[in-house]
Amino acid sequence: MRRAADLTDVTWITSPYSGSDGGQCVTVGVAGAEGVPVRDSKDPAGPALCFPRAEWSAFLDTVRDDAR
Repeated sequence: MRRAADLTDVTWITSPYSGSDGGQCVTVGVAGAEGVPVRDSKDPAGPALCFPRAEWSAFLDTVRDDAR
């Protein structure tokens, strides 16, 4: 069983594309070695998924490639 990542000191970033109210988006955390946490911007106190850095980087590369 995996332990939950400690996200108490995470700085969360919301995309500027989410609008002025911060809704309809996810927020991405700037964390330590635990990985990259992601949560629902409408429920900041709710659960977060934590992705390994390599997987998050591959996801971003795919999104950037598809945007071209």
